Amino acid sequence: MIPLADTGFAEATWILVVKSLVIFLAVFAVLPLMTVLERKLIGRFQNRYGPNRVGPFGILQPLADVGKLLGKEAFRPANAIPTLFVLGPVLVVLSGVLALAILPFGDVKDGVGFYGIDVSIGILYFFAVGSIAFYGLLLGGWASGSKYSFLGAMRSAAQLISYEVSMGLSLLGVIMIAGSLSLVDIVHEQDEVWFIVPQLVGFLIFMVAGFAETNRAPFDLPEADAELVQGYMTEYGGMRFGTFLLVEYMEITVVSGIAAAMFLGGWMGPGPGWLDPIWMAAKMFALILFFIWVRATLPRLRYDQLMSLGWKVLLPLATVNVLVTAVLVVIL
Repeated sequence: MIPLADTGFAEATWILVVKSLVIFLAVFAVLPLMTVLERKLIGRFQNRYGPNRVGPFGILQPLADVGKLLGKEAFRPANAIPTLFVLGPVLVVLSGVLALAILPFGDVKDGVGFYGIDVSIGILYFFAVGSIAFYGLLLGGWASGSKYSFLGAMRSAAQLISYEVSMGLSLLGVIMIAGSLSLVDIVHEQDEVWFIVPQLVGFLIFMVAGFAETNRAPFDLPEADAELVQGYMTEYGGMRFGTFLLVEYMEITVVSGIAAAMFLGGWMGPGPGWLDPIWMAAKMFALILFFIWVRATLPRLRYDQLMSLGWKVLLPLATVNVLVTAVLVVIL
């Protein structure tokens, strides 16, 4: 006979698992459409059409892309390290999936929260699981046995470490104002004023660091095709290559979700409570469009410019923002 306490714990665990799976499947279903959206918007920015042949308005282009990738040979260089070569994309996917679980899409209703998990150390959890992707990129580039892949992995390591420091400091101001590391608690604290108002500097630093963390233009040095063929992904083909591309959009979604929850009020918005997930999704969608807009607008930085921006501009700004916020929180 199972004790009642154990039964309640098992039921709560299953609820968390189901909620996390629903969030993951919903986001995973949207990711292929994001590829079409990006190609369409960049086409319009560059005065061309973008995908417009497969399906109505080219909306079925992801099916053609997946079919092509599935049909490609899973090639591996002779001097690659087989186990680590396969482990690279697996770790990157694992990092993105785990991070999706903490995105809050709504408040608690009927005893069930519209989020996978609400941990008391939500932001620390985000950085912890995000660091797994670092090892995936590093392993993938090093285990490929290619100088282009290895150089791309080294660039990725330096870039992620440099900008993760500024990203962490940019969130400290919000954490001090809210008095919690939980994303759900932080959203609740924005019922009157969104934290982007007192923490505009932190928001801007977080978004710039987010571009670097996701390897998006103008910070796409780890996969610069003009210099490194495709960087750490050079020797990957088929769905392993497709995995890296898919995770890039997943990371954009996660960064947009964290920014929306930390600075833009999360699910907060006018109207009845059933609109909460729609408000959260709308804010994330606006930030995703911003990612696409910047990619179509700005050229790639030189590597020395990238490092200088991270260590000489963003880090001092983030540090000053933390100090000023700390003083104001103590005084007020």
